[in-house]
Amino acid sequence: MTLRIDISGPASGRLRFAVSPLAELTAMLHVLAEPGHHPQHAGWAGDVWAGLRPELAERLREAEFLWRSSRADFLVPARPRPTLAEELDDVDRIDDETYVTAALITTCGSNRVHFTGPSPLADATAREQALDRAQARGALQEAFAERLLADPAAVRARVRHTLEQCAEAFFDAAWTSVAVQLATDLRLKNDLLKRQGIGAALASVSSAVTLAPDGDRIIVDKLQDNATTAHDTGVTFLPSVFGRPHLVAVHAPGWRPVVQYPVAEASPPEPVSLETVTLRLDALAHPVRLRLLRTLARGPHTTGELAQAWELTPPEVSRHLADLRRAGLLTARRQGRYVRYTLNLPELTALGPDLLAALLR
Repeated sequence: MTLRIDISGPASGRLRFAVSPLAELTAMLHVLAEPGHHPQHAGWAGDVWAGLRPELAERLREAEFLWRSSRADFLVPARPRPTLAEELDDVDRIDDETYVTAALITTCGSNRVHFTGPSPLADATAREQALDRAQARGALQEAFAERLLADPAAVRARVRHTLEQCAEAFFDAAWTSVAVQLATDLRLKNDLLKRQGIGAALASVSSAVTLAPDGDRIIVDKLQDNATTAHDTGVTFLPSVFGRPHLVAVHAPGWRPVVQYPVAEASPPEPVSLETVTLRLDALAHPVRLRLLRTLARGPHTTGELAQAWELTPPEVSRHLADLRRAGLLTARRQGRYVRYTLNLPELTALGPDLLAALLR
């Protein structure tokens, strides 16, 4: 299961390494929304939440769907700018339809197939379908989607203002603290690219990113099967200090492929109970369950959403979820007429950092 990026064509400009303030702010916002994914930043996240004004904290919660489970494509720039303000200006230049579609993808469950037809801004049926998917995700998602479709300009302005407030509250200080590390990594990658070529540069990004033997494809080891092309645009790689353990890939049609990768080294593996490993690996001994866990690692989902995402029947998904629940890897919570399943990160962590990193990439 891999993401394949076709880079066949002229060698010049196929890879670009750059630093993006907006992408790093988005990584920080993800840490704040999912601190369990980032134990190394738990103290920082706690301090930030404790110091936030209530108004800003509420704004972050109301828009967290843009960065919690996955990243809205416009928050991971393919053409980074030196400052956050300049990158936000670029986002402002995106047309409403592109912006709204990208926002709804993350709000409604990260399935781009649902948004390849008519625009929900212009088509009533598409609008109702988008709202139904948002409702299935939760009341907050439904409310956000309703506001976005009713008045995209107002929501866009509010999101930008929220990000600008984040800069004042915590981003500017955090950005200063990581700037040297990011610049150092950038120099290393560009030097490898210049002196040793694409293969060496990719190898330094992550062991999960490789160059295919024919030299025409970048292979990203993620628990998904997908492919995209970058013939004319190349691929942008963005280092991140706050991003670990995630390897974020933007590859939607119409967007230049972007990969945000962590620069910090992984922590040494901790001892793992053999009894626990034996019990839980038995529950995971099926590729479908791994795919379900990959989706659940991004946030709670219902049986119906999982079935639709992986083209399975609801009864088949239910059987696999039951096996995972018996192993203590999932928690089920009923909210109204929906039952949502949540990944138990602490229990899964006991299987070792390598497996967890593979699920969170």
